[in-house]
Amino acid sequence: MAYEFKLPDLGEGLTEGEVARWLVSVGDEVAEDQPLVEIQTDKTTVEIPSPAAGKVAQILVDEGAVVPVGTILVVIGEDGAAPVTKTPEPREEAPQKVRATPLVRRLAQELGVDLESLTGTGPQGRITEQDVRGAAGRAEPGEGRREPLRGVRRLIAEHMARAHKEVPAVTWVEEADFSGLDLKLVVPTVLKAAAETLEEFPELNARLEGDTIVYLDRYDLGVAVQTEDGLVVPVVRGCDTASLDELAAEVARLAEAARAGALKPEELRGSTFTVTSAGKLAGLLQTPIVNHPEVAILSIGRIAERPVVRDGELAVAQTGYVSLTFDHRVVDGARAAEFGLAVIRRLEGA
Repeated sequence: MAYEFKLPDLGEGLTEGEVARWLVSVGDEVAEDQPLVEIQTDKTTVEIPSPAAGKVAQILVDEGAVVPVGTILVVIGEDGAAPVTKTPEPREEAPQKVRATPLVRRLAQELGVDLESLTGTGPQGRITEQDVRGAAGRAEPGEGRREPLRGVRRLIAEHMARAHKEVPAVTWVEEADFSGLDLKLVVPTVLKAAAETLEEFPELNARLEGDTIVYLDRYDLGVAVQTEDGLVVPVVRGCDTASLDELAAEVARLAEAARAGALKPEELRGSTFTVTSAGKLAGLLQTPIVNHPEVAILSIGRIAERPVVRDGELAVAQTGYVSLTFDHRVVDGARAAEFGLAVIRRLEGA
């Protein structure tokens, strides 16, 4: 008996995944729940365990390939045998000049590649994703080094392009005085202030689904974390009820897991609003991109001693800029400004 293991539905609307690395080879004996393959999902790598014990009979998807959910990845047999079922031969209908999956056809359209101009390197001359990406990145000699857009960087590019295309975004910016705030606790303090303010401004703790605005009654905020592979956004749950110490501990834990590549899929799902701060690398201010499908994101610029005027006198204070990018389809400019000012009042009163 053989077991065909298919790419599972990893949740949160994901329809495809990239095979980042095989942890087994054909002929290996594997135990049930033994790590089998690493799948690159939306901004993280998920280690998938074997659903059955047996010998690896076939590996059907190469590393680096992006395939839809439901694709058979590997065949595991008790005796190493491949399944006796045979894939039906394609019907001989109208001849096709191009052999490519819908995913590859869509990629070619996005990258402006003419499929008919390519020679496929896949089985039966099928055009692969690598063929398309190679054609899109082909350069004349001397034009520099080229690398395929893969893994986290590919997912970031796709996510950002989608957000930029779908969301009519506007960014509001204001200065804040952080002098009364423990600068080691900036992110957890901002999370707490944002969550409390979101209770007063429900349209910023929402999602736009088609022609319906979904107002969320939980306050699970994403925190942008820079890693060697790119930016990931783990989720801090219950920011409205957690204490500052609890938020600080959770932010530290998630950041450490993100940089170690050890985040679980559920730790990256379901955020309702996002906060980002790059600390010393933040620059004076940012115009952050909305973390789709959310409707707003709040960013903290670099906090430093700067001159300010208080009661007509020049003074020095720890100041920084607070930026709020929002989806103008859901949030009006005046409400966004009121929200930003309310967050700043809480931060200045912390």
